[in-house]
Amino acid sequence: MMQNEMRERQMALQIAWSREFLKYFGTFFGIVAISVTAGAIKKKKPAFLFPIVPLGFIFTYQYDLGYGTLLQRMKGEAENILETEKSKLQLPRGMITFENLEKARREQSKFFIDK
Repeated sequence: MMQNEMRERQMALQIAWSREFLKYFGTFFGIVAISVTAGAIKKKKPAFLFPIVPLGFIFTYQYDLGYGTLLQRMKGEAENILETEKSKLQLPRGMITFENLEKARREQSKFFIDK
């Protein structure tokens, strides 16, 4: 219960951060888009418009994260992975056991005693 509450708070903070970032980045993107478009028209070089493409992808991603359905799509994909690709989630050498922890602890304590 407590762990889920912390997870929800972290997710809310991530969404809030994304929305705040979007305000600043949106302003930056708007200024760049207007300036670059004006420069491309003035110089008659459409290559000046190139920075709009990657900046547009960043803007779209942040908007989708803050106001769109990105989190729901990510949740759906995570549920699909948990259901259909369970083998990809297994730890190397399997789950850790108490015996493995004790063995590692003893080896580590021997290492410090021997020095």
